[in-house]
Amino acid sequence: MQEITLHPVATIRSPFCELVDMPVQPKGAREVCARIEFLPEYVEGLKDLEGFSHLYLIYHFHKVTQSKLQVVPFNDKTNTPRGVFATRTPMHPNGLGLSVVELVKVEGSVVTIRGVDILDGTPLIDIKPYIANFDKVEGESRSGWMRSSEAEVSQKRSDDRFVE
Repeated sequence: MQEITLHPVATIRSPFCELVDMPVQPKGAREVCARIEFLPEYVEGLKDLEGFSHLYLIYHFHKVTQSKLQVVPFNDKTNTPRGVFATRTPMHPNGLGLSVVELVKVEGSVVTIRGVDILDGTPLIDIKPYIANFDKVEGESRSGWMRSSEAEVSQKRSDDRFVE
């Protein structure tokens, strides 16, 4: 298989400096703002971004040092080990994270966002606009083993299970 090389395009600056006691999903950080500081060579790519309300952030879990194929996710009420690909834990083989955040503004090389559950200093690999006509799921959707309510997800904070 061909090796893939990814390069950060920016750094996410958030108020979360420790892995423990962070929100575990953006729903738990609705009012939390952060900055994305883009490297100079990528600033031109921010043109026209301000017209979007939300963004997908694809980033690297730079503080996670191992992967596991089974984990007990934060929001699993039964504490059952789950296949890592059926979870949103940071222990995935390639250490990539995905968050949907609200775009507040773009100023030069800095993008301000809201609804951030990401550790300060996290390398941003890519950013894509959320487009409802492409991304909104119509009809029935299923959430597998996940049974936590939106309120429960909003209140959940990280513990030390993924910290070494």
